[in-house]
Amino acid sequence: MDDNPTTEELKPTEAKAGGKGSEKLSLLRHKLSQKAKAEPKFRFYALYDRIYRRDVLWAAWEKVRANGGAAGLDAVSIEAIEKEGGGAEGMVERVHEELVTKSYKPKAVRRVYIDKPDGRKRPLGIPTVRDRVVQTACLLILEPIFEADFEPCSYGFRPERNAHQALQEIRGHIGAGYQAVYDADLKSYFDSIPHERLRACLRMRIADRTVLKLIDMWLKAAVVEAERGKGGGGVMGRRNRQGTPQGGVISPLLSNLYLHWFDKVFHRPRGPAHWARAKLVRYADDFVVLARYQGGELRGWIESKLEGWMGLEINRDKTRVIHVRQEGGRLDFLGYTFRYYHDMKGRKRKYLNVSISEKALKRERQKLRGMISKQRCFVPLPQLIEELNGHLGGWANYFGYGYPRQGFRRINAYVRQRLTRHVRRRSQRPFRPPHGVSYYEHFNRMGLVYL
Repeated sequence: MDDNPTTEELKPTEAKAGGKGSEKLSLLRHKLSQKAKAEPKFRFYALYDRIYRRDVLWAAWEKVRANGGAAGLDAVSIEAIEKEGGGAEGMVERVHEELVTKSYKPKAVRRVYIDKPDGRKRPLGIPTVRDRVVQTACLLILEPIFEADFEPCSYGFRPERNAHQALQEIRGHIGAGYQAVYDADLKSYFDSIPHERLRACLRMRIADRTVLKLIDMWLKAAVVEAERGKGGGGVMGRRNRQGTPQGGVISPLLSNLYLHWFDKVFHRPRGPAHWARAKLVRYADDFVVLARYQGGELRGWIESKLEGWMGLEINRDKTRVIHVRQEGGRLDFLGYTFRYYHDMKGRKRKYLNVSISEKALKRERQKLRGMISKQRCFVPLPQLIEELNGHLGGWANYFGYGYPRQGFRRINAYVRQRLTRHVRRRSQRPFRPPHGVSYYEHFNRMGLVYL
């Protein structure tokens, strides 16, 4: 690939127009991908000028705007940018100038915490909207390069790949007899990636020092944690010496890039994909290794590579070996449970059931409990049902794989139970549906969706 831009930059008005800008960007990404596929050892040395192109930055803004999200440390929201003088065009132009003059500096990341299923808190880093735009522009240029290298066993945070495909892959392997499963759990993976080793992974493909410096600034960005009891206040945390904060636009690509090297050595001629005939399926930092037999050699290889070679830490309390075919054997992965059941028609065989996991059902009930709570009695019932329909539709779309009917029925019953209690306590007199109409029918008439 030569040192000149692959395609000419569009004027701001053309970039904003959409169709032409999208076509130019697609062509640029296609050419980067083709070059990466044709020359697996090629190091790209002229990428920075692609990142600061106005049409690329505008496409990045559109993606950030579509994804929404909270404001960062500067408290400047997407809506505020659109309303300020110059609007989004002015913001894109300012970012363009900062990148061209190399005066761009990312702001500190605002750290918040979200609840995990086990009751613990997961740290989430929220960059400013401006920084999210620059990270997205960088992602648009780097993604097709690294996508050309990634192994087929990786499914998380990748274009045209999803969790259902990973589940289908696991289902096929188990059905083919690979029923001894090493179910791995990496401890705080996003926060523990060694920076120097991650930089080495980047340098395998990127020779443009300005791009590498740009990514390094995001990796080292300071973190500000909100002080308890002070909305919007904060205290300065340490600068990151390892990890890539969850919440950053570029973080999923970087985390995939680091674990890609585990995928790669796994499938090399001397890796367990050959000498143990093992199968690897990975979704971001969640992965399983399936084999016909899980011996000490295979487990030792996995753990030595992850901890000794890559500098990560395996959570021994959550990592386990499962024999799916054995009595009580069950694999939980991405919110689903893989388990063998006796045939429902009485035939002398078992079938592989893929259903919604108990943990996923518990999380959904917790979410619904918050949506249908005493504190939300003021919400009009039609509005509440509309909110529930939107949420349940998205949830069912993800959990519609495999055999979800039993789980759906349990959630339907829970929603009806919560709604019945909700309408009864909305007024001083207990609510009653019209004569001869059950609560089920009443909610149905109001438009409640049943899974």
